Amino acid sequence: MPGNRTTPIVVAIVAALGLTMPKTSSRAITSPAGTADTMETLAPVDLDVAQIRRVVEDEGGCVVWGGAVNLSPADDLLIRVERVLDLDSEGQLVASVLSKKVAAGASHLVLDLPVGPTAKLRSQAAAAALSARLIAVASAFGIRCRTLISDGNQPVGFGIGPALEARDVVAVLRQSQGFPADLQARACTLAGAVLELAGRCPAGAGESLATDTLSSGRAWEKFQRICEAQGGMRQLPVAAERQPWLAPASGQVAEIDNRVLARVAKLAGAPARKAAGVDLLVKVGDRVTQGQPLFYIHAETPAEIDYALNYAKVLALPITVAADDGKEIA
Repeated sequence: MPGNRTTPIVVAIVAALGLTMPKTSSRAITSPAGTADTMETLAPVDLDVAQIRRVVEDEGGCVVWGGAVNLSPADDLLIRVERVLDLDSEGQLVASVLSKKVAAGASHLVLDLPVGPTAKLRSQAAAAALSARLIAVASAFGIRCRTLISDGNQPVGFGIGPALEARDVVAVLRQSQGFPADLQARACTLAGAVLELAGRCPAGAGESLATDTLSSGRAWEKFQRICEAQGGMRQLPVAAERQPWLAPASGQVAEIDNRVLARVAKLAGAPARKAAGVDLLVKVGDRVTQGQPLFYIHAETPAEIDYALNYAKVLALPITVAADDGKEIA
C-alpha cells in the first residue's frame, strides 16, 4: 500500500522507551518505496553486521537495509526476480518478512495488514488467512507475533515515493504543523501494540504511551540519534519538476485508487529517483472545487512527468470525485 511508512516512527518511539528494536527492512519490490528506500533519504542504511550492532548497542534501535547484511540471501535473490516480474506472491511475502526476523533473532513482532479494494489485501477473509499464516510460521520459530488489520482504502500520509514519505515521517516525529494525522495514528497504534506485547505497559495503554512519547519530543530526539549513529542525517532531495492533477469538477472525493497512484509514482521515477513520486493533497470524503489540485506528481525530468500524467489520463482513474451534479468523474 502506498504511503503507510510507519516503521521509522515506530522504531523511534519504542527505542525512546528503552526497548531494543533493530529493524532490517526491504527495498521496494512492486511499490514506489520500501522502508529501506525511504530511510536511505534520511540516513545510510547499507550497514554491515558490526555497524548495526554498534548502533543498536548505543541507541536501542536502527532502520537498515536487510540485504546489506545477508540475513536472508535466498530472499534477496527472489526479490530481485520478483521486482523484474512486478510480482509479490503471498508465500514469498511470508517467507520474506519472517526469514529476516528469524535471522536477526527477533522475539516479538507486530505486523500491519491494510485491507481495501485497491490494497494488496482486498478482503477481511484474505487478511485473516494471511494473518494465520504469519502467526503460525512466526510461532514455529519462537516469535510472539500479533497482526493488526487496518483500513487500506486510501494511502496513509501524503507522500508516495522515498523522499516524500520520509518528509511525512519527519513531520510526524517533529510534530510539525500540518503533519499527517493518519500516519501518526497508524504508527502509534502499531507502536502501542509492540509496547503491550513486550510488556512495557498494560494492555490497552500502549497507544496512549506511544502518542505521549511523540508529543514530548522524545521520539524525535531518539530518531535523530539513530540517524547520526547510522552515519549522519541527510537533507531530503527535492524533485526538479512538479505537476498538479486538478479536480475536474466540484464535489466530494469518493475513492482513491492505491494501485493507480502507486503506478503513477513509479512511472515518475520512484523508487530509483528518490525525490520522485506523488504528493497527495486530499482524502476520501474531502470536498473539492473544480480546478483544485488533488495531488502533485514529482519527477526529475519533464518527460517523466508526461509519462506518469499520460498513464493517469488515458489508462487509469487515480481519484474519483462525486460531482455536485450527481456524476462520478476523475
